[in-house]
Amino acid sequence: MSSEPLPMRPFSASLPMALLLAREATMRRFRPSLAEHGLTEQQWRVLRALASADQPIEVSVLAERTALLAPSVTRIVARLADDGMIRRDAVVGDARRSTLALTTRGRHLVTRIAPQSETTYAEIEAAFGADRLAALLDELDDLTVVLDAVDDAREAS
Repeated sequence: MSSEPLPMRPFSASLPMALLLAREATMRRFRPSLAEHGLTEQQWRVLRALASADQPIEVSVLAERTALLAPSVTRIVARLADDGMIRRDAVVGDARRSTLALTTRGRHLVTRIAPQSETTYAEIEAAFGADRLAALLDELDDLTVVLDAVDDAREAS
């Protein structure tokens, strides 16, 4: 094994790893509540995104909002629809497309989980600081916007 330094930043300064580690530390706090309700993390992301939508949305939009691949979203939606949590409606004029929305049952489930979720957020804020958490969320949003703009510029050229 060579002792020459690698031509890259140290592993401890890896942004993808730092984000993954922070995500795992965060999700450890949310998983028990999701498991209590028989939900996977991905199912919760779909339910949460639909609960936040002000109107029914298409699978492609849902996939983008939840950072899930469209085939995964399709499988998750099928399961949640079978369980009566999500409603699929055909788009008028294009039977190949459909919009998704929570059913009353799905909204009730999200409403039941919400207090536990907010308790977890309160614990995170108590440990990390509410202002720091808000700033972190803003910075992560800014990073996403900037990197998406870079990608869009590359695709346009």
